Amino acid sequence: MTRREHFIIFSAQFLPNIGGVEKYTDNLARELVRQGYRVTVATTDASAPAGRCTLDGGVEVVRLPCFPLIGGRMPVPRKNAEFKRLWNALAAQRYDGVLVNTRFYLHSLLGLRLAKQQGLTAAVCEHGSAYLTFGSPLVDRAVVAYEHGITARVKRYRPDFYAVSSKGLDWLSTFGIQGKGVLSNAIDADAFRASSSGRSFREDCVVPEDALLVSFVGRFIPEKGVDALIAAMDILEKRGVPAVLVMAGAGPLEERIREAHLSNIVVAGRLDAPDVAALMDESDLFCLPTRSEGFSTSLLEAAACATPAAITDVGGVAEMIPDDRFGIVLADARPETIADAIEAAACDRERLARQGACARDRVRDLYSWECTARAVIAAFENACR
Repeated sequence: MTRREHFIIFSAQFLPNIGGVEKYTDNLARELVRQGYRVTVATTDASAPAGRCTLDGGVEVVRLPCFPLIGGRMPVPRKNAEFKRLWNALAAQRYDGVLVNTRFYLHSLLGLRLAKQQGLTAAVCEHGSAYLTFGSPLVDRAVVAYEHGITARVKRYRPDFYAVSSKGLDWLSTFGIQGKGVLSNAIDADAFRASSSGRSFREDCVVPEDALLVSFVGRFIPEKGVDALIAAMDILEKRGVPAVLVMAGAGPLEERIREAHLSNIVVAGRLDAPDVAALMDESDLFCLPTRSEGFSTSLLEAAACATPAAITDVGGVAEMIPDDRFGIVLADARPETIADAIEAAACDRERLARQGACARDRVRDLYSWECTARAVIAAFENACR
């Protein structure tokens, strides 16, 4: 009897922190365990105490000490005694595949170093399609320089590069990288919709029955297009369009949203997964004028609930919305463009319903975690040839 294969996934951010990479790592790890593999997630203590634990379902998690810079968005390894103890225990085990999410964290270099020590070629998965942004031109220029610098260090380990979408794969060429293929983001569509808490946001947020319920789910950060969305709702309020935006999430721009004092925006705060499913299920339209995505998890969640999206053409949007039968691809993220799209949706509810049904069928057929896990296993096997 051969030993069970052991995979390790490096992800600087992980649950309970909420984000696309965190959800991707968690769901992929759980699916690999369901398929009979042993899986360890190596992350940081940016959102939970350092140490080891095993999640329900059998995924092992090791949280390494870090300095949670920029509000935890950029965790940097803190190589104290606890770090060394945990790292030595990790490195003492034998792995059959190393997956690194994503290329621009110092934490990612740990995964590449471990792979090299064990004679493995790591798989690095890209989760974006544009440079990181922090809403400051000066900081963003420094971020561009940092991304090129860290990517140059990553390339020295000669990993195989992948992305969660075709757009992400194209984006890698910015750094002189030829990607190997797509390890798509995914969702268990039926299970997600069935997980709904049943909470009525139309009732809780006092959204009139005749108003279009528009949802936003994500971090309140510049790259998600939060400022443009606020301005768009201001335009719609002045036009008298019956639409209410329910914003679920948290982040540094939350105060800016509240200070806008718009009657057609409700901040629902950070929601757990069952409430997110309930919000998506009740929404008429999901709106995300984001600047950069690998393959938006929220887009997949909306589709799972038969809720069409109005979203910018980033990441996996072209794959999920190949034409206007499946949703609305925004030409740009200007407030006027967003407002026009929401107003048009409010005037044609039947078309929205058709788009939602098509999106639901597409996500069920093409974007399951079983398919993505098989692609990851194939990536590990190809690295060994």
